[in-house]
Amino acid sequence: MDENYDVIVLGTGLTECILSGLLSIEGKKVLHIDRQEYYGGESASLNLTQLYHKFKPKKEYEGQFGKDRDWCVDLIPKFLMSNGELTNILVHTDVTRYMEFKQVSGSFVYRGGNIAKVPATQMEAVSSPLMGFFEKRRMKNFLEFIANYKEDEPSTHHGINLDKNTMEEVYYKYGLERGTKDFIGHAMALHTNDDYLTQPARDTYNRIILYVSSVARYGKSPYIYPLYGLGELPQGFARLSAIYGGTFMLDTPIDEILYDDNGKFEGVKTKEGTAKAPIVIADPTYFPEKVKSTGQKVIRAMCILDHPVPNTNDADSAQIIIPQNQVNRKNDIYIAVLSSAHNVCAKGYYLAIISTIIETDKPHLELEPAFKIIGETKDVLMGIADLYEPLGDGSVDRVYLSKSYDPSSHFESTTDDVKDIYKRVMGHDLVLKQRKTVEEEAELAGLD
Repeated sequence: MDENYDVIVLGTGLTECILSGLLSIEGKKVLHIDRQEYYGGESASLNLTQLYHKFKPKKEYEGQFGKDRDWCVDLIPKFLMSNGELTNILVHTDVTRYMEFKQVSGSFVYRGGNIAKVPATQMEAVSSPLMGFFEKRRMKNFLEFIANYKEDEPSTHHGINLDKNTMEEVYYKYGLERGTKDFIGHAMALHTNDDYLTQPARDTYNRIILYVSSVARYGKSPYIYPLYGLGELPQGFARLSAIYGGTFMLDTPIDEILYDDNGKFEGVKTKEGTAKAPIVIADPTYFPEKVKSTGQKVIRAMCILDHPVPNTNDADSAQIIIPQNQVNRKNDIYIAVLSSAHNVCAKGYYLAIISTIIETDKPHLELEPAFKIIGETKDVLMGIADLYEPLGDGSVDRVYLSKSYDPSSHFESTTDDVKDIYKRVMGHDLVLKQRKTVEEEAELAGLD
């Protein structure tokens, strides 16, 4: 393997695989290595044998929930916004040809001890059980303002400056109640805490527009999800990279990381030999000395159910958000619900994956509100992960590191990280180019 490359990528998490694919399209010679024997790294989808081995090492999976091959459980549960950045990247790079997506049936929010569908249109706001008669009118007026706002038409601004007025001031103008603010801010704008209230309203406005336009694309909910689990996403981008000449090596631990006399990255040594490149992109686990903890930990509970989640109209899939205020917390709790309709579990079973930022020294008790919502469980596998971020930006040592995956319900923060690393590596913004057709690629590869 003693060879030179333009870029070495360590870890096959989604962030790393997207970058691998994008850089390969740009003509970079990419070597991609992972110490694991499967794609996905921290964002892999595992069968039950692998899952029990990881989270219950003293208890082997004995087939009580069906065949291993019927299960693909996400370690990092997230959905894709149907109009979001990751979907745009998938479409433009045509990675969608390698996988199939299905819509998530519903988006729900917890309020006052119950869950209800998140109203995303003026019509739904009027019929929502989340609000009383007068509050429905106020919510309808708020959604009309969002829908009709035009930058170059001051008459649509209603005296609001999105770059100066805070979101709290916008809510005040429309007289919205605290519970209504909760589901707008947390279940539509998808903020993870209430910090956004004191910040300019522009970001929240953009987030609500993304939510509403994502719902409008397919109806029912703003979310889509790949059949066979999120582990399909890194594999799709890995295939894209391979078509453009990228080389992949799984099950290959790094023996040594090489630096030159100035402390700049130079290459890696593995059992296969030495590979050199001026740049490395990696997940935080490969450079523990170059990352710092954010001070936050995420707890995730993978729950196996033999029934749909109550009060979701027997939905085969759902996103349920418990806003922090509703349960006296500082951070939201997320529940991702999936079933055999998405080919991630055996027929007759459901997966409910709960995640949140830990706030106390008894994290499992913090998930109680979610356990009450999902009902009786057949088994629960729990894991806790530290959140890391890089100490440097890569300009000094040419080591470009991704951030840990947060507990949010979607991939928008992940694609922000992808675009940020891409710009630092390439020196310009990511501009999505339409990918070549299958025929053009076959010609490129010298195939008939």
